Amino acid sequence: MVQKYQSPVRVYKHPFELIMAAYERRFPTCPLIPMFVDSDTVNEFKSEDGAVHIIERRCKLDIDAPRLLKKIAGVDYVYFVQKNSLNSRERTLHIEAHNETFSNRVIIHEHCCYTVHPENEDWTCFEQSASLDIKSFFGFESTVEKIAMKQYTSNIKKGKEIIEYYLRQLKEEGITFVPRWTPPPIASSSETSSSCKKQAASSAAVVSDAAQAEGLGGEALSSPSGPPEPAAGTPEDKLDADYIKRYLGDLTPLQESCLIRLRQWLQETHKGKIPKDEHILRFLRARDFNIDKAREIMCQSLTWRKQHQVDYILDTWRPPQVLQDYYAGGWHHHDKDGRPLYVLRLGQMDTKGLVRALGEEALLRYVLSINEEGLRRCEENTKVFGRPISSWTCLVDLEGLNMRHLWRPGVKALLRIIEVVEANYPETLGRLLILRAPRVFPVLWTLVSPFIDDNTRRKFLIYAGNDYQGPGGLLDYIDKEIIPDFLSGECMCEVPEGGLVPKSLYRTAEELENEDLKLCTETIYQSASVFKGAPHEILIQIVDASSVITWDFDVCKGDIVFNIYHSKRSPQPPKKDSLGAHSITSPGGNNVQLIDRVWQPGRDYSMVESPLICKEGESVQGSHVTRWPGFYILQWKFHSMPACAATNLPRVDDVLASLQVSSHKCKVMYYTEVIGSEDFRGSMTSLESSHSGFSQLSAATTSSSQSHCGSMVSRQSPPPSAWRPPSARSSSS
Repeated sequence: MVQKYQSPVRVYKHPFELIMAAYERRFPTCPLIPMFVDSDTVNEFKSEDGAVHIIERRCKLDIDAPRLLKKIAGVDYVYFVQKNSLNSRERTLHIEAHNETFSNRVIIHEHCCYTVHPENEDWTCFEQSASLDIKSFFGFESTVEKIAMKQYTSNIKKGKEIIEYYLRQLKEEGITFVPRWTPPPIASSSETSSSCKKQAASSAAVVSDAAQAEGLGGEALSSPSGPPEPAAGTPEDKLDADYIKRYLGDLTPLQESCLIRLRQWLQETHKGKIPKDEHILRFLRARDFNIDKAREIMCQSLTWRKQHQVDYILDTWRPPQVLQDYYAGGWHHHDKDGRPLYVLRLGQMDTKGLVRALGEEALLRYVLSINEEGLRRCEENTKVFGRPISSWTCLVDLEGLNMRHLWRPGVKALLRIIEVVEANYPETLGRLLILRAPRVFPVLWTLVSPFIDDNTRRKFLIYAGNDYQGPGGLLDYIDKEIIPDFLSGECMCEVPEGGLVPKSLYRTAEELENEDLKLCTETIYQSASVFKGAPHEILIQIVDASSVITWDFDVCKGDIVFNIYHSKRSPQPPKKDSLGAHSITSPGGNNVQLIDRVWQPGRDYSMVESPLICKEGESVQGSHVTRWPGFYILQWKFHSMPACAATNLPRVDDVLASLQVSSHKCKVMYYTEVIGSEDFRGSMTSLESSHSGFSQLSAATTSSSQSHCGSMVSRQSPPPSAWRPPSARSSSS
């Protein structure tokens, strides 16, 4: 594989001629480069007017390689041929070099260029590129490649130091200005080549104090206190080394090269908006500066951004009022490193209510707007603090986290959001502070952590209880003056407090499916109608025993009875054209019946859970650990009003309630999922031993929950105000 290198533009704030005088002092040898032993001039050419000077040297290098490798190769020194082409008229120096030793096994090419700065003729630019292609080397190809790259990067770092060293040396000798080349007078056409050499030598004459007074050589050798903006120091299509250090950070030469090459590739091939340098660098860091891998994920991200108009999200999209009122997150000053600080009170947030009221698309879009705002704040803080800031800090308060937050559809939505953010906003999270983690947190972490990149996970700091107030806690990362008030700090935090989303704001499955812009996947809920005499049933086939069936449903209209059955035989698929009991449909939702009328309980199928009566407006979540393989049927059945025991007549309240259910019709929205026992392990104990304060354990399932095929069912109606963990129940994990 060919290794390539491309340097940024390095700017010397000195005239080209003075830089050339310093450069020539590197030969025939340079004490600052120990490996550069010697050099001999092989060929030399100089034009009659002295404007063009071409010199070819054979350079002798002592490579720092293992003695054994040198012995196997049979050489002590490596020779390179370097050709320098100086054009004083154009004020350019082009340097080309290639290896002479082992040229049939290793191919090395290097090109360097000194030119006048395009916007300031008293400054000089330097660029460098190189390639390394190892065909074969006695089976040590990988070793030779590493040695070559190490030596080369070491010399790159010294390049600017060497020029500045000789500039200081010239200054000590009183040479701070070298006049530009001028064409010789026409009358002096009889000058000999020796006089040309004499004229060239005299170009290094000392400038008088008067010349310095004119400002021709008074530039200090040290860098100014603040590097220039890119527009003032570099052409728009190139990167200045000072700009990289000021706005992107300290990069190794190879990292600089990766950034420049990927940026050039985008400029040449990408049609559309080019990402900012900071964002390109994030993709490179996310793939350990592997250009091919970084290019692949960045191209996918650019396509995604264009498809969904993400670049305009902050200008064109306004979050719904529900998010503004109930999403308990917001920006809050910055941490001690200058990173923007985002505060999220996850424990106070009704994740289920937000998903039900908005759908995944609106939630995802809001998270994207937060990330876009984070990028903007990083740019602002970079300017304010005078150092590169490319990521933000997130503070997550988990006080109040309970089983309601482990609602499976909500967790799935969270995982999808994490997946989108990881793919399109890599390396934007500088640090994640998780505070007041409760007992249920390991369950959430078990579900979420596999989807988080390893580099990101290493940035997590987790504190239980009040540990964040002790040594190594919050004060190590955030100034005392801006610690939020809800964490016993002094600063008022304007982040919304969250709370339960009213059910009146919930949307139906049909409404959630009609989102204008699909950033994720379709809604995970399905709707169904339940009629008197016509329940709705779904079939779940279980191959492995001890699998876990999970469900979540809302009773949108009427009262229903929820049942779970097991059968060893597969029900016949319903006939859609039939008007019988097997296929009653409704305009407001599906209705499918699977249990044949000729089936008999106990023989063809059996009930595995006690019936659960669910009232209109209730939300029910639960799980069932299967005992046998086969076919499981989840059934929602119309709940008939019981007659009065004494008079055998319906009660007045029951009659009034029945009038609210038009045509004996109920409606449910449901979601189900089957989880393998190996995937559920590790969270089973917590799920079965902790129940949300937003829900209560159904008495109807108490007996079955103590069996081998136990289940957990929780329901919301209405929510208690506090969470109290019940006694733990043993379970293998």
